[in-house]
Amino acid sequence: MLTLLIILHVVVCVALIIIVLLQGGKGAEVGAAFGGGGSQTIFGASGGASFMSKLTTSAAIIFMVTSLILAYFYKIPGSDSVMPETMAVPSAQEQTMQPVEIPAAPAPAQETTAPAN
Repeated sequence: MLTLLIILHVVVCVALIIIVLLQGGKGAEVGAAFGGGGSQTIFGASGGASFMSKLTTSAAIIFMVTSLILAYFYKIPGSDSVMPETMAVPSAQEQTMQPVEIPAAPAPAQETTAPAN
C-alpha cells in the first residue's frame, strides 16, 4: 500500500511539473508553437485555458493529499513532534577536564659496541 502511494506521489509530481511547463505565458497561444494562427488553438478558442487549469488544479490537489498521507504514515510512533529528540547537555561538573596520564615512552636502547682488536 505504502509503495503504491509513493509511486502515485512521484508520478503526480512529475505530471504536475510537465503540466506547468506546458502552459503558455500570458498572451501566448499553445497552437502558435505548432504553426497555427492566433485563433487556432489545440483545445479550441477558450477551452485550452480552462482544461489546463483544471488539470493543474487536480494534479496539485492529488499531490497535496498524497504528501499529507505520506507524512502521516512516516510519523514516529509515540512522538508528538516531528523534530528528533536531542541529546542531553552535560552538566558543568561533567564538562570539566580531567587530567589524563600519558605513559612515558621507553628510552631508546643504547647499543654497546665492542672495541675492535
